[in-house]
Amino acid sequence: MLQDAARAEPVLGKLHLLVTRKLDGLLQGDYLGLLPGPGTEPGESREYRAGDDVRRMDWPVTARTTIPHVRQTVADRELETWLAVDLSASLDFGTARHAKRELAAAAAAAMSHLTVRGGNRVGAVIGTGDQLTRLPARTGHKEAQGLMQALAKIQVQPGRADLGALIDALNRPPRRRGLAVVISDFLVPPADWERPLRKLGVRHDVLAIEIVDPRELELGDSGVMEFVDPETGRLHEVHTGDAKLRERYAAGAAAQRSAIARAIRGAGAAHLRLRTDRDWLLDIVRFVAAQRHARTRGTTR
Repeated sequence: MLQDAARAEPVLGKLHLLVTRKLDGLLQGDYLGLLPGPGTEPGESREYRAGDDVRRMDWPVTARTTIPHVRQTVADRELETWLAVDLSASLDFGTARHAKRELAAAAAAAMSHLTVRGGNRVGAVIGTGDQLTRLPARTGHKEAQGLMQALAKIQVQPGRADLGALIDALNRPPRRRGLAVVISDFLVPPADWERPLRKLGVRHDVLAIEIVDPRELELGDSGVMEFVDPETGRLHEVHTGDAKLRERYAAGAAAQRSAIARAIRGAGAAHLRLRTDRDWLLDIVRFVAAQRHARTRGTTR
């Protein structure tokens, strides 16, 4: 839907209205960032609570009181957000409400809307095939909309984007501490991208948004079906009436998604899964609310 530049404008206009009305209506109040981070300016100390970041331990106060303390910090007034958007050919697939590519663009628009307010800047790195496109970070809603328009007009290239290199593009050049959002279906071995994601989390708050279609999790009983790999063009004929095959497929898909989730958690990133058959805006609202609640209870993920 978003591949055609002539159609991208009205689609993005509707998407902007949808995001603005629903997110602003459901997420009221001041907002310092999608993942309200601790900031960098030093503040007061308080007693350590389970789930606190040990990197914020206040050792002088801990030694003086013999009770573990952490140093609270004041959130920065300006946040720089970078989006790493994977537009590999595998995202040109969808069997429910949306194609995965559309959902990836919608997620990018929502993240941009949530973080651009208050003078914050938003930029993006987009990977498709063997091409890597960098869109500079800019301030303001109009500039954020322009970034979304540029993203929507990027043509999908054959092959698979190097997800590890895409994530690593957010590590270079070094930037001030901010928010990094990685949007992908993560359908490559975690070994290809886990290390760059972990490296990204050393300096930034990281959110991994996983795009999933229900047919990637299980097959329906639809007889003989032909599947085309969008990245290689290879054709596969599958007899979906075979119950054992469907069971093996579901088990393999569940194992794959569990491995993805473990790798994301192991990298210290927050994890949001968006499905093409669900209300993605509601899922984002629930995620943001859960993050806020976790922060107020002293946990970070």
